[in-house]
Amino acid sequence: MSEKLPLQGMGIVVTRPAHQAQHLAQLIAAAGGEAILFPVLEILDTEDLHPLNALIARLDSFDVAIFISPNAVGKAMNLIRAQRELPAQLTIAAIGRGSRKELERCGVNQAVAPQRQFDSEGLLELPQFQDMNGKRVVIFRGEGGREMLGDTLIARGAQLEYAECYRRGKPNIDAAPLLHRWTRGEVQAVTVTSSEGLHNLFDLLGKLGQQWLKKTPLFAPHARIAAAARGLGLEQVLTTAAGDEGLLMGLIEWQMHHKKP
Repeated sequence: MSEKLPLQGMGIVVTRPAHQAQHLAQLIAAAGGEAILFPVLEILDTEDLHPLNALIARLDSFDVAIFISPNAVGKAMNLIRAQRELPAQLTIAAIGRGSRKELERCGVNQAVAPQRQFDSEGLLELPQFQDMNGKRVVIFRGEGGREMLGDTLIARGAQLEYAECYRRGKPNIDAAPLLHRWTRGEVQAVTVTSSEGLHNLFDLLGKLGQQWLKKTPLFAPHARIAAAARGLGLEQVLTTAAGDEGLLMGLIEWQMHHKKP
């Protein structure tokens, strides 16, 4: 008899945007689980690309370019490569593993990135971001992102500009099929990878779905998302290591401790 796979019998909700969900879904399937795709964010182009294209045209005037997310890399690099080469002297930095991998797919192999804490705070701990006096920095991000990274760099002496290269929306998605699966006992866990996605999920599920969500283990790859989940009244919130692999390991560890004999 073959050995049981670690996530066998688990239905796991994957809330990543549709175009980014497949890798985690494949990891879950390979471990024996079923990925239930329910995208709670959609990534849209900015409505006016003129300011972004104008900034790309003067990339030579910057010392550092920071990419906040894989979406920022994907949207910005498509526009950059349509116009020009990246300036040779430009230091490229990424917040996390996903952004660095996306940069590598775009041919950028020397990106500076945290090795431990994969967020703005982790990037700010790196030696090259301590004395920013006179450094010209551009941050590629979505519309309305966190200000903490930029504010800290300015406080350390940087001259900063934001390049907003995408916007996030709440998908028009029917929650009824997911709620039916919950009522049939087919949902054992939920994964969420951003605070905004968490709030969208909460809204999309409605009152009934929120009650199911509050009682279902939720796995998040950052303490900030986990804290937001607890703030919404979720009872079982687990913080995992970063990235899809971190979520997978968290799911497997939880299942090993909770599976019935």
